[in-house]
Amino acid sequence: MDIRPAATLVLTRDTSDGIEVLLLQRTWDAVFMPGYFVFPGGRVEEHETHGREHVIGPGDAEISQTMSVDEGGADYMLAAVRECFEESGILLAVDQQGQLVDGDHPAHGDRQAVFDGDLSLADLCKKHGLSIPLDRLAYLGHWVTPPGPPRRFDTRFFVTTAPEGQPAGHDGIETIDQVWIRPEQALEDHRRGQRLLGLPTIRTLRMLSDFETTEVLMRYAHANPPEPHPSQPWPALKKGKAVTLEPGAPAYEEAAKLDPEGEGSTHAEIIPGEPVEVAAGVIRLTAPNPGMMTGPGTNTYVLGHERFTVIDPGPADEVHIERILEVTGGVIDQVLVTHTHKDHSPAVAALKERTGCRVFGWPAPEGASQDQTFRADDEPEHGDLIVTEAGILKVLHTPGHASNHLCYLLTDQALLFSGDHIMQGSTVVINPPDGDMKAYIESLYDLLAEPLRYIAPAHGFLMGQPEAVIDFLITHRLSREHKVARALEALTPTDLKALTAKAYDDVPTAIHGVAARSALAHLLKLEAEHRAFRKDDLWHVRH
Repeated sequence: MDIRPAATLVLTRDTSDGIEVLLLQRTWDAVFMPGYFVFPGGRVEEHETHGREHVIGPGDAEISQTMSVDEGGADYMLAAVRECFEESGILLAVDQQGQLVDGDHPAHGDRQAVFDGDLSLADLCKKHGLSIPLDRLAYLGHWVTPPGPPRRFDTRFFVTTAPEGQPAGHDGIETIDQVWIRPEQALEDHRRGQRLLGLPTIRTLRMLSDFETTEVLMRYAHANPPEPHPSQPWPALKKGKAVTLEPGAPAYEEAAKLDPEGEGSTHAEIIPGEPVEVAAGVIRLTAPNPGMMTGPGTNTYVLGHERFTVIDPGPADEVHIERILEVTGGVIDQVLVTHTHKDHSPAVAALKERTGCRVFGWPAPEGASQDQTFRADDEPEHGDLIVTEAGILKVLHTPGHASNHLCYLLTDQALLFSGDHIMQGSTVVINPPDGDMKAYIESLYDLLAEPLRYIAPAHGFLMGQPEAVIDFLITHRLSREHKVARALEALTPTDLKALTAKAYDDVPTAIHGVAARSALAHLLKLEAEHRAFRKDDLWHVRH
């Protein structure tokens, strides 16, 4: 699938309550992100280059250097200006006297012609004697759509102060609504499930919420362009042979971290029993229990140099237990568990018996999937600190997948041991009654407040760009919640089976039984938020 170059323009304005931004709602018929609120933007077209003749400000070479591209940086900016005009009706241009055009300028009469492709931005400028002030735009961010969606874009985000005297108006075709809104309010609406936002929009809004005025924002954005992320293929080994990892591949972030020179020395596969040093003083040792729910197996993490701390020793598998003892020399001071599902904690008893280690974790809730043999010496509270030879671990209570789930943050290295709260390659099972969707999403939001650089999951490789990972999980769940809520509105009152069939019409019917558990988790969240209620096994909308 081709990754299309695209550009987005964030329009901001000052109000007595702080900065507001313009968001447009995409049509519900859109193939990509239907119903989502987005910033104006779209594809970079071949004819953007002609617009360079009408530019005021830095040239393409300077802009491209700022954006870390070989050439064509100005074309991204010009596309952002054009798309903003097409979608919102706001045109960032100056006349021959150097004045920003207002809402009465005759160029606005050609908006439809630009939208239809009958006029390019260069044609518009030539016809009306306009120039595009690229010095008023600042480079704000870069986002490449991850694999999976029907379309993928390599999008550059720019920001500018909206010109005065130009009212915004959606185009009625690609966009069906518009709103000026404070970034904090948009994020709160999203958190409540009342406004669909995509990952790059969320990240941008979060950044903008730190600024009180457009002047301060623009000054910061001009002085602090985003750093480029690794985007080139990375060499690695798989089954003893050299392979090339593309950005977005499961092992890519781990390979880029552990092999920064790109020598191809890291493995693009997880091999049970083979120790991998994923950070200073941190070894990953994977249990031989691969499967549909465990991926390549449960990761045990060994922290220390001479005296060791073990996180999630895994199932009661004698081969794996012996391997842990071999790697640590049997010198284990403490064992921590993230939660008590049977692929995480049953090995605790054997390690306790053989080493006398101290055990940290929370008791097992009721349920067949829980390890009822687990016994803890300490039940750490949220925010407690645990000392290890690799550094200090901060305890974070993260319910959702399990009510007793804990994550551990290695503070010095900003490395999060996420257990099953965040997994690689699949979404986490939220199965009521112990699984709680509302608690899960709130726990994810809480993690965004922590300083994170990498995530070490219980299943899969080391994960980089943790904010993007967490944003994806939140957005995925809230998007599904939106479908559940819309299905409930259409069918109310309805039973769980009928609602699941409508809300999960994009997944095979063969797994609707599993999907029904997720649908129930969403319904219980809506019930807790007073948006739905249940009576006689039927679910109703609460108005």
